[in-house]
Amino acid sequence: MDIPVETVTDIVMRLRAIEVKEGDTDPDSGSNPIDDGSTDVLVAGTDDATESEVRGVIAGLDDDSRAELLALLYVGRGDMEPEEWGEAVRFAREREAAGEGAMKELLGSPDAGDLLEEGLDAMGLSPELPQA
Repeated sequence: MDIPVETVTDIVMRLRAIEVKEGDTDPDSGSNPIDDGSTDVLVAGTDDATESEVRGVIAGLDDDSRAELLALLYVGRGDMEPEEWGEAVRFAREREAAGEGAMKELLGSPDAGDLLEEGLDAMGLSPELPQA
């Protein structure tokens, strides 16, 4: 695996920041956060840069790294075993070429951060990450 573990760790942390967001919890918000009990802190909004940051990080990866990131998702999800790493990377490249690659899969999976961490663990690469 050539993608740096630190890069995967950064993406895991960013994905987890997105995963804790939820829908509109206070539709009548308009006062200050203290009066609202800070219910809007974990609400995804149009001014939230987290998803765009993840998109930027993933888009900034080279083709091989994006394929490996997606292959880690497959291993973490149990679709493929660590011993099938080469096949997982080839499949990920095919998905990327079809336009259904890392960006779509990672942002479309509600537990992508955990799955990437499980993929790293299955590959014998377990960085210290705070638990979600």
